[in-house]
Amino acid sequence: MAEHRSMQRAALLDAARSLLSEGGTEALTFPALAERTGLARSSVYEYFRSRAAVVEELCEADFPVWAAEVEAAMADAEGPEGKIEAYVRKQLELVGDRRHRAVVAISASELDAGAREKIRAAHGGLVAMIVQALAELGHAEPRLTAMLLQGVVDAAVRRIELGAAERPDVIVRAAVSLALVGVRG
Repeated sequence: MAEHRSMQRAALLDAARSLLSEGGTEALTFPALAERTGLARSSVYEYFRSRAAVVEELCEADFPVWAAEVEAAMADAEGPEGKIEAYVRKQLELVGDRRHRAVVAISASELDAGAREKIRAAHGGLVAMIVQALAELGHAEPRLTAMLLQGVVDAAVRRIELGAAERPDVIVRAAVSLALVGVRG
């Protein structure tokens, strides 16, 4: 019985990921989740009390996976500039990944405090790694620069997501170039 419940919960989370990556947070509704999973709408409420609860659980499941991939890319890179480049590149590389698209949709939405806190915690480790790389480069304001750098990444992610006129590899190259020229200050 417990195994069946956990399978249904996993199916609901997977459906939520798909809905988010296809249509953003507006697409994530209980009727849509019920339709995707073949469960009755009342059953969806047995697993999650609200949309925020679905989002919060997705954050808990997907953010650490996504952050670990970025962290691994940074760990493999040589020197502080290499780490910064890996930080930008890996996040943009993950845009095509359904989990990443769900994460982006979640980040862009109005979240309750619990979900925001989980996202901040997951991002915190990455930002700390960037702050350290910037400090090694001798930046006077490494935290501020790290936040601005993430702004460049977020803008590039949105550009790729929107299917902008430029090819994704052109956007990635421009973002990496902007980041590296910017961090050299």
